[in-house]
Amino acid sequence: MATIKAAILGFGTVGQGIFHVLNEKREELRDKLGLELEVAKILVRDPSKERVPGTAHLLTDSIDDVLSVKGLQVVFEAIVNEEPSFTYLKKAVENKCHVITANKVMFAKRGLELQELAKQNGVFVGYEATTAGGVPVIKTMKNILLVNEVSSIQGILNGTTNFILTKMRSEGLSFDDALREAQALGYAEADPYNDISGQDAFKKLMILSSLAFGEQPNWADVEVIGIDCITSNQVADATEQGLRYRHVAEVEKHPDGTIYAKVAPMLVDKEHPLYPIDDVFNAVTMETNYIGTLTLIGPGAGMYPTASVMVEDYAEIIGKRAGFVVSI
Repeated sequence: MATIKAAILGFGTVGQGIFHVLNEKREELRDKLGLELEVAKILVRDPSKERVPGTAHLLTDSIDDVLSVKGLQVVFEAIVNEEPSFTYLKKAVENKCHVITANKVMFAKRGLELQELAKQNGVFVGYEATTAGGVPVIKTMKNILLVNEVSSIQGILNGTTNFILTKMRSEGLSFDDALREAQALGYAEADPYNDISGQDAFKKLMILSSLAFGEQPNWADVEVIGIDCITSNQVADATEQGLRYRHVAEVEKHPDGTIYAKVAPMLVDKEHPLYPIDDVFNAVTMETNYIGTLTLIGPGAGMYPTASVMVEDYAEIIGKRAGFVVSI
């Protein structure tokens, strides 16, 4: 039986999740793909710290060490910032490795470039995990776009802000108290700026724009408004009127070809598809010419939702190379 060697770049929450899912699904993947999977290297900042028992021999702080693994075919990337992740994945692609990433910051800016480079090198890029965590929006949209055109997208793309707005409505909490609860539960970072300012949702929206329209709007033209300006009184007033605040990222292509995008708090009524989406859940609703309105809902983040869609990307890539479809 052939063996596929894989590497994991970054071994925080998501990287560890990938390792666990790959091991837990090892036999199932072997049965469905007819291939043995082996995690051969794990790239970390400090190889002296063993995060998961039994992985010390796999740790390295050198990307060259990773790419020198004989027979390396797949690289899973779970690093936070644009660099060094783009440089690492560029090297991996040039080394004829498939790459699967969860890095929305890097992919929003360099995704089209990375995909073009992958095409030139005969490999695939999986990026389902960059947007909406466990919601299979990328895969679904790719399938839809084979026949349909997507004219607009609206989404709740950040579970932290949705949790805060939910708590403000359901429990009457202030923004600050709801944020503290989100931090205590691990839904928000110690520095929550990227979430509450809308920057996290903005990056994900740009990835969806690239997929739906093949291009992005000028980033400087996109208005991005956070939720820290919303008061408990405003939320209470909206609730009395049968409305709910949602932090909505939206993008649409106008008939003249221009692309409009915005991230901001929005009041929605019971008829809106985002109205019932509470807590840390994400949702994406898209308008298409044949199907009509389609809404996808699921968990937005976390070790296993994110890791699982990355492993599904891996199975899909291997299935494409082998000429069959795999579902895990």
